[in-house]
Amino acid sequence: MNANVSRYGLILNTEHYLECVAFYQGLFGLRQLFERDEDGFKITCLEFGHGYLMVEQGGKAKKGVKSPEEGSFKLRFNVDDLEEALRVIRSWGIQATITENAWGRTINIADPDGNRVGIRDEAGFVNQISD
Repeated sequence: MNANVSRYGLILNTEHYLECVAFYQGLFGLRQLFERDEDGFKITCLEFGHGYLMVEQGGKAKKGVKSPEEGSFKLRFNVDDLEEALRVIRSWGIQATITENAWGRTINIADPDGNRVGIRDEAGFVNQISD
């Protein structure tokens, strides 16, 4: 099967569609590949590394952060400068801190629908896979 996979992606169904598109495009700089409005059902496809993040309508938002049971995934973005990422996140009015773990440093936030989003120190990740 893996010989036939030409692209991978994630589909994120959202209740606050426009806000989520703006969040991922603006905060993370994900480039728009295309958008569609199919009889009122809106989708926006964003470049996500070598794959894509398809933001679609039809999800359920939660005020605050969804638990793993409510949203069993967490999008992760690795960055070269975690302190700079924290500064940018705070400039968006998002309250966040850097968490120190045995396996690395992270910032944990939520998108406008309450989906869990993690920002990780790339150097710590690279050290983990090198071990």
